[in-house]
Amino acid sequence: MKQIYSVLIFQFIAFSALAGGVKGVIKSDDGNVLPYASIYVKQTGSGSATDLQGKYEIQLPPGHYDLVFQFLGYESVNRSVDITSDFVVLDVILKTQVMMLQTVTVNAQKEDPAYTIMRKAIAKAKYHTQQIDKYTAKVYIKGKGKLTDYPWLAKRALEKEGITKDRLFISESVSEIKYTRPKKFEEKVIAVYTQGKDRNTSPNGYVFGSFYEPEINEMVTPLSPAAFSYYKFEYLGSFKDQKYEISKIKVIPRSKGDNVFDGVIYIVEDWWSIHSLDLNASKLGVKVHMKSIYNPIEDKAWLPVSQQFFVNGRVFGFEFEFNYLATVKDYKITLNPNLPLEMTIIDEKLEKAQAKEVKSKFSKKGQQLQQRLAEGKDVTNKELRQLVKEYEKEEQKKTKEPEVISETSFKVDSLAYKKDSTFWADIRPAPLDKEEVRGYKKNDSISTVQRKREEGDSLKPSKSKGFQLKDIVLGDRYRINETSDFQIHTPFGGFNTVEGWNLIYKTSYYKRWVKRDTSDSDKRPDVKRLEITPIGRYAFSRKVLSGLMRVDYRTRTSRLTVEGGKYIQQYNDADPIHPIVNDITSLFLGDNFMKLYERNFVEANYRKRFDDKYTFRSSLTWARRQELFNTTDYTFFKKNKEDYTPNAPINNELNDTAFPTNTAFTVAVGLEARPWQKYRIRNGQKFRADNTSPLFTLDYKKGVDGLLGSEVNFDQMEIGVKHGIKLGIRGKLDVALKAGKFFNADKLYLMDYQHFLGNRTPFVTTDPVGSFRLLDYYQYSTRDQYFTANVHYHFRKFLVTRFPIVRLTGITENVFVNYLATPTSKNYTELGYGIDGIFRILRLEFAAAFQDGKYLNNGFRIGVATSIVINFSD
Repeated sequence: MKQIYSVLIFQFIAFSALAGGVKGVIKSDDGNVLPYASIYVKQTGSGSATDLQGKYEIQLPPGHYDLVFQFLGYESVNRSVDITSDFVVLDVILKTQVMMLQTVTVNAQKEDPAYTIMRKAIAKAKYHTQQIDKYTAKVYIKGKGKLTDYPWLAKRALEKEGITKDRLFISESVSEIKYTRPKKFEEKVIAVYTQGKDRNTSPNGYVFGSFYEPEINEMVTPLSPAAFSYYKFEYLGSFKDQKYEISKIKVIPRSKGDNVFDGVIYIVEDWWSIHSLDLNASKLGVKVHMKSIYNPIEDKAWLPVSQQFFVNGRVFGFEFEFNYLATVKDYKITLNPNLPLEMTIIDEKLEKAQAKEVKSKFSKKGQQLQQRLAEGKDVTNKELRQLVKEYEKEEQKKTKEPEVISETSFKVDSLAYKKDSTFWADIRPAPLDKEEVRGYKKNDSISTVQRKREEGDSLKPSKSKGFQLKDIVLGDRYRINETSDFQIHTPFGGFNTVEGWNLIYKTSYYKRWVKRDTSDSDKRPDVKRLEITPIGRYAFSRKVLSGLMRVDYRTRTSRLTVEGGKYIQQYNDADPIHPIVNDITSLFLGDNFMKLYERNFVEANYRKRFDDKYTFRSSLTWARRQELFNTTDYTFFKKNKEDYTPNAPINNELNDTAFPTNTAFTVAVGLEARPWQKYRIRNGQKFRADNTSPLFTLDYKKGVDGLLGSEVNFDQMEIGVKHGIKLGIRGKLDVALKAGKFFNADKLYLMDYQHFLGNRTPFVTTDPVGSFRLLDYYQYSTRDQYFTANVHYHFRKFLVTRFPIVRLTGITENVFVNYLATPTSKNYTELGYGIDGIFRILRLEFAAAFQDGKYLNNGFRIGVATSIVINFSD
């Protein structure tokens, strides 16, 4: 083995000694250097780029090479070089691109020529995604940036971590990528050199995405089938690049804001491929300027070889700027043998006579793409788009899992973080500049200090050294071994009129079992988790100590939770009022909306997922239930004491909601179905793709009389459907419908009624689709039949968002309708309007309520932006 290593090392040294290459400086015709100019080596299918001084250096083994030098806005230059054991110095001057304009007058009778170019490019976009069976390549990405400003409240904490406004964050990575049609993408990171964090500014969504798809990184591309609904186009001229005719098209969003691009796209005539891109984008306060250069790989397909990204933004007071360079090399492509390379696309709108002739000659219903193009190379843009769409569907059906819309795998090589300086010097398209070298040195020194500070801490992944007395009050988490942890949760509590002030104390023990598939190292390991959590609760006004024990066991497809003890509970077990919201309304406003009772209970909940589309739910509950009463009228403002109401909900179907202490044994089963669900696979694990199937639910609940002393007897059935329909980037429609009935309601108490997610506080913490804004919590709760409908439409452009300056702040608008039908609700209806994304995190809503069409009341509500998912449960 040592002899083999010696031979390999000798060969490497010998090759390094003989290896030469090409280097030089790229300048413009006015003498200025061109940073990040692209250099493409045809024989290797490799892309490289210049540094900030316009310098480049490419190592190549001896041989003859053809190089293409490119920079957006300048004419490409071709050079041939013969490499021996030395570096060839090749300086290049690029001339400013001269545009040739078509002699076209744009008026009401004649559309801009950009539209016929884009119609053809859009028609062929899907064809390009099916054209390549597979390809492999190597991608180098370098990112650098810094925080330019941050909130003064965070200054101390950041500086403690060595983060200052002058600190440069740098990251470099090299990945081997592989694409297999239709939508399988594999990435293996073989080298990483990074210090600091990029604050989620990474451009990988664009680097590894495709502008031929309708969307990239959740943004509508200029080549989307729906592009004309989102963009206007303007022809800026054409030029010759090598042997190709290139058209320059200005991309103008019809309404500026998030999720659309603006800038310039260059299209290759006859190929109708992307030649290059110079586009701007904005999303959630982050602005991205991207430049991409494509090249004809093996003269078969145009693929990106060099990409630049300039990212800046301000999020939650943190202002940052980052620059990224991505180059692709060593392309190896295999074309789809079923699809021809050559075709002529006829624009039906402009070339009407030719389109009519093609339709009459070739159009046959049910034809497949390859059959049609075998008969004739002329095809209309609409016909091509439809043929490729049908071809894509047929190809998807042939796959093992036709319901999978994308498959990606990502892994990091075990030696990725151990590459030495020699490796990085060889792989970098351009050497590090002085600022980057200084940045790496500073980051390395800071990392050394932090590592020494944390050495010796084997008990837990925090900065302290094991358990400390302060942890009893502040909480912390401790590592027991590789698969076990223990946690002391930070104590918390609140206030309600039943308990007065309360204190809640929790500890948890966590255990994991990890089983790896030795036959497939890329497959995600099977993980089972056990959590044991005792919870203690002390009510100071009641002077009562209560608590429960929860045991939670999870696998990838199932979950079993068993808990029991003595604990308080809201009458609606969906907990419509968050404890913090109740604290605020009680102490500041004198509104004690939260109504509670106590139960001694044992409960088991089981959930099992089948076939990724169907989920079975069941629960068994035994509880001894006791009524509670107010024990305090404390409030911050004495005048509010009179506003407190008894701890007894008001209900239209019950004259008196008081109840005697009783015992209940209930059984519940349910089924969730997503029959048309689509999936994305990442590292062997399936994830549901949003908005691809409605969610149907069927639930049955039974109160069992006499069993284990149970004093309830009822049967309840409920069906429901919930679905989100994404209408491009223009908006999203969410609908939730539920209908149910008690077929037997012989014996039950208020907590057994069907309740609805009402709200009488200024704050909304429940799901905006499926909850009400002004509804009383228990007034319309029922033991009979019921129906609810919640419709929520999310506009990108409506009233205030018609102004671009408003859209660019991330603000959107919502309208919603909520409806409730019970025997006593009198067709309760809410109509509402909301401004969403205020400061990126809040939404403000106004709602008006009606009964039988007559006005009832109105109110404003504040909630978290719908783009942010927060679990408000305890």
